[in-house]
Amino acid sequence: MGAVLGLFSAAQLACCCGSAACSLCCAACPSCRNSTSTRIMYAIMLLVGTITGCIFLAPGLQGALEKVPFCRNGTASASYFIPTIDCQNAVGYMAVYRLCFALACFFFLMALMMIGVKSSRDHRAGIQNGFWGIKYLLVIGGLIGAFFIPEGMFGPTWMYVGMFGGFAFIVVQLILIVDFAHSWAEAWVTNLEETGSRKWYCALLTAMFGNYAIALTGIVLLFVYFTQPGDCGWNKFFISINLIICFLASATSILPAVQEAQPKSGLLQSSVVTLYSVYLTWSALSNNPDSNCNPGFLLRGNTTHKFDSESIISLAIWMCCVLYSSLRTASKSSKITMSEHVLVKDTGARASNTNLVDNEDNQDGGEDGGHSGDGKVWDNEADGVAYSWSFFHVMFAFATLYVMMTLTNWYSPRSSLEDLNKNAASMWVKMLSSWVCLGLYLWTLVAPLFLTDRDFS
Repeated sequence: MGAVLGLFSAAQLACCCGSAACSLCCAACPSCRNSTSTRIMYAIMLLVGTITGCIFLAPGLQGALEKVPFCRNGTASASYFIPTIDCQNAVGYMAVYRLCFALACFFFLMALMMIGVKSSRDHRAGIQNGFWGIKYLLVIGGLIGAFFIPEGMFGPTWMYVGMFGGFAFIVVQLILIVDFAHSWAEAWVTNLEETGSRKWYCALLTAMFGNYAIALTGIVLLFVYFTQPGDCGWNKFFISINLIICFLASATSILPAVQEAQPKSGLLQSSVVTLYSVYLTWSALSNNPDSNCNPGFLLRGNTTHKFDSESIISLAIWMCCVLYSSLRTASKSSKITMSEHVLVKDTGARASNTNLVDNEDNQDGGEDGGHSGDGKVWDNEADGVAYSWSFFHVMFAFATLYVMMTLTNWYSPRSSLEDLNKNAASMWVKMLSSWVCLGLYLWTLVAPLFLTDRDFS
């Protein structure tokens, strides 16, 4: 009996450490590309890290976390540059910082290792597509080591690194959302042109007016809750300038020259971008350290370790974008939105007997090249990678930092307990990201007018 259990455990360990993990995940699913299954596995790793971060913030875990090394050693000295940390109130946030530090370092290390990979025939393909058990062990080991880092300047320094990474991922998120808006409109306009059915026309109008109605309601609520007569000048400026730019973007999308260059461009994409811009504005104003101009909105509270509505919506949008980037194949609109550098390209490879034979030979040879012997996961990157492996890991490192800042409500280690989650720097980061969002969308509209030598069709 012991021998049977031993063999079973060894087999399971081999599956987790090899590329068979992808096959196990896809065993009950239709066959899929190796490029897709690998990205899904990394998305699962990121999701597991996010769930672990949420567990660190659970109130019942605070007492146990106060005994960790960084908490015992981090309050020995205090100054302006090395603030005293109240572990009783902020230990969950600091634990999330260390978890995401380990996970971000893993993704940055993978990005360095995958520089210059051209196809799955590269000897580094096995590292990219397999050894999942070892990868999880590396992250766990990094987390344990990070718990021994004294607080000192780690918290303030890592906060600014997190802000930069969070801003970078917001930019990537914007690219994905703009790409989604263009793909959505293209699909429905194509269906309308092919079928001539009025239901598609009604669906387009309903979605467009619905998005604009929600966005306009949000603008009104922002003026009501985040401005005061004779005060809150910055809030009024932020809301007003974004409203003006959204109006200009919507008007630009229906200009005759833009419509001629992009017949399927229109107000549906503009409504999605406008709605997301309003969300970013609300998210930024929620971090305003001025209590008179940030009274709280939609059940927002200042209680430590409590998720507010802004964090929940941020994580929901983050999860949708991560899954979209993992599953979505680059389309025609990707040339306009520049998301062709983020999404998987269709290399034209298809599952075939040759693929299956190669997979079986690879399995028999014991090599871990990221292939599946049962044909459930087949290699579509033998002639060329479907996406930049190095850039993919950089994107996931930024996604990790964005999760860190979201889970900690853009926590500022130098703040008092009452203002842990109010951070002027994070307010400006989010406002800048909203302007980048609108600027990026405007560029996708006018790019075909300026880059006439490039094919956007």
